[in-house]
Amino acid sequence: MSTESIIQGVVLLLYLVAMIMVGFVFYKKNTTSADYILGGRQMNVWVTSMSAQASDMSGWLLMGLPGLAYLLGSGATEAAWTAIGLAIGTYLNWLIVAKPLRKYTQIAGDSITIPDFLHNRFRMKSPVLKVFAALFILIFFTVYTSSMFAAGAKLFNYIFGLDYTPALILSVVVVTAYTFLGGFKAVSWTDLFQGLLMFFALVFVVFFMWKDLSGTGSITAAFSGISLAPNQDFTVMGIIGAIAWGLGYFGQPHILVRFMGIRSSKDIKPARRIAMVWVIISLAIAVIIGIIGNPFVAKLAANGQLPASLFDGGLLIDREKIFMVLVQHMFPTIIAGVLLAAVLAAIMSTADSQLLVASSSFSSDIYNTLIDKNASEKKILWVSRLAIVVVALIACLLALDPNSKVFEIVAHAWAGFGAAFGPIILCSLFWKRCNGKGALAGVISGGAVALLWAYVPAAIWGANMPAIFGLYEIVPGFIVSLACIFIVSLATEAPSKEIVEEFESVKTAEV
Repeated sequence: MSTESIIQGVVLLLYLVAMIMVGFVFYKKNTTSADYILGGRQMNVWVTSMSAQASDMSGWLLMGLPGLAYLLGSGATEAAWTAIGLAIGTYLNWLIVAKPLRKYTQIAGDSITIPDFLHNRFRMKSPVLKVFAALFILIFFTVYTSSMFAAGAKLFNYIFGLDYTPALILSVVVVTAYTFLGGFKAVSWTDLFQGLLMFFALVFVVFFMWKDLSGTGSITAAFSGISLAPNQDFTVMGIIGAIAWGLGYFGQPHILVRFMGIRSSKDIKPARRIAMVWVIISLAIAVIIGIIGNPFVAKLAANGQLPASLFDGGLLIDREKIFMVLVQHMFPTIIAGVLLAAVLAAIMSTADSQLLVASSSFSSDIYNTLIDKNASEKKILWVSRLAIVVVALIACLLALDPNSKVFEIVAHAWAGFGAAFGPIILCSLFWKRCNGKGALAGVISGGAVALLWAYVPAAIWGANMPAIFGLYEIVPGFIVSLACIFIVSLATEAPSKEIVEEFESVKTAEV
């Protein structure tokens, strides 16, 4: 291991120790499951906005998205349209969903999880809706978390030269440790810092890249071959799919719980403004880094500053390491270590949220509903902690393939959540005729269609798959789910007077 790697390793180690210490700080402050799962609804504006966006963007902001844009041509076009869809989805989620969800979850039985909210919202006598919703969260978040662990393994592999498996184990242990200890408060406060670190790292890197390449014609050349218009490699269907990433926001539990945990619904508006500044700048810079990173890396290679083993056909073999390659060869060792910590921050800020939401769904919505209905607060708290460890282990096993692509795994999990929960969250907040049976039909159909659309057509037709199945699975899943909610709700009994009155009360409530 080189001296540079050792110094950067020390910087990352100090960062990891700081994150774990935050977990210790909040360890004894979690006296109830509500504290551990939702922080007692006491998060301030900055913590809510930054933790929501940091947990949203994940490792793919510094790995998957720049890696896609690095390919230029259709790759950069897809990255740009995806960023546009995400920015629009983020804004609409904050504008439309955040405030009524914060109010409704408190009014509807002080719900602390999404499955709990759906169960209380529709006054379900049977736990079937809660359990199915919790199972979808467990399945999709386990897959989603595996992508974050894989991203962490790539980081440790690149810096320390560790083999993929021990690098993966290190990634799993670190994230699991402080999430296990501190719960929602630790996750949210660490995400505040990690979101800021990610933001300034992106700005810092793109500034020096642009400065170095300015006047060489490389920047103009990189952008000249990129167009937002559809082409034979990235069709209209691809553009629709990329923009459809924005649909996913309405159904992402790890983001929605941030809205639920804010101190007051009045704080949503200032939090939205902070979040949108962060999102627009971060997404734009991530795409630009990938685009101008292409000629910048070529320049480094031509000067003999990069080993030939990193390349194949003139391009990086693992394009998702583009940010890490740039950082290590642009800056002094210590600064590079701090900037690489931003990659770790991006990974940890999402993985911790996913672990927490998955574990809370098991402890609160499955264990306390089906296994031990009379479990004490302390017992549920420890079941949540143990569930974090179990989910982390399963996610680790799923991430054992070193060739897995972060962007692809995230895309599938994002679509699953968006299709299963997005339509019912919107309907539960804005359509008073919606009922529990429609909600159940929407959750099951949306999640099932997203899964089947992603894998079955490719297994049947292979390379000859009809073009329609190239559409991002969130689109058909969302449409089918919405249709099932409407059809089943209208075909079955209307909600009771009490449910309708509660629905109407949310509009004027101040909580």
